[in-house]
Amino acid sequence: MAITTLTSRNLNQDVSKAKKAAQNGPVVITDRGKPAHVLMTYADFERMSGKNRTLIEALSMRGLSEIDLSPERVHIASREIDLS
Repeated sequence: MAITTLTSRNLNQDVSKAKKAAQNGPVVITDRGKPAHVLMTYADFERMSGKNRTLIEALSMRGLSEIDLSPERVHIASREIDLS
């Protein structure tokens, strides 16, 4: 996911450029050199706002294939039970 940074002035001069950049990830809008706003697609907003989704929607999320999931193997030891 690419994060793009634009000044408020650049945003006002070329909104379509900001909208195209938001297709690839969030666009941080700065005001006087400090981050002030974030522009994102509505689909990303819905995903982040906790909207309920189906398993198929969750598994088809953009960028999911880039995640490297290698959890450690866990060993669970059993205990003997005394039934006397």
